[in-house]
Amino acid sequence: MFEGSLRLYADAQFASPYAMSVFVALQEKQLPFELFAVDLGTDANHEESYAAKSLTQRVPTLTHGAFALSESSAITEYLDDTFAETLVYPQDRHLRARARQLQAWLRSDLMPIRQERSTEVVFYKRQAPPFSAKAQLAVQKLYFAADRLLSNDASNLFGDWCIADTDLALMLNRLVMNGDDVPAKLASYAAHQWERASVQQWVTLDRPRL
Repeated sequence: MFEGSLRLYADAQFASPYAMSVFVALQEKQLPFELFAVDLGTDANHEESYAAKSLTQRVPTLTHGAFALSESSAITEYLDDTFAETLVYPQDRHLRARARQLQAWLRSDLMPIRQERSTEVVFYKRQAPPFSAKAQLAVQKLYFAADRLLSNDASNLFGDWCIADTDLALMLNRLVMNGDDVPAKLASYAAHQWERASVQQWVTLDRPRL
């Protein structure tokens, strides 16, 4: 294990779903860390001092002593490998692979949802207009996958909570908190996940005004 303190670099508005994912993982593992804000609006992520750590010049970035890593799912997997006492991924290899599949999909697809329901809906209570036809197709893909991953009374995706639950709940809450028509099962699941203490610690951070 690398020795050294942990630092998490997130966006200044604390609205990045990916920074949130790492923050929640750190909280779940009860690891002490420092939280630093990077002002994307002033291109602070492109400054040499940050770019050298991040490589991708994006948030989040985690530093652990002299080691630095960006890209949220890479970070949460690193945390499980390094601090294995409390895991944020399922122990079963098939369920762990499914959780990683879901994380990769949420980060690489469903762009119309991410564009038309930004996380400002969730963290700043901003209302968004009705979905475009293209976004409606993405919504149906989201509902299709979520419905099949969750049983009718499921509180978590795979029995025990894992970090993919936080990621899926945030995607669903982009719609729920805007007042969109979300199937009751999925809305209930998202609401349950949002009550988790580690999630609420992110939700209640002091955010600057937009």
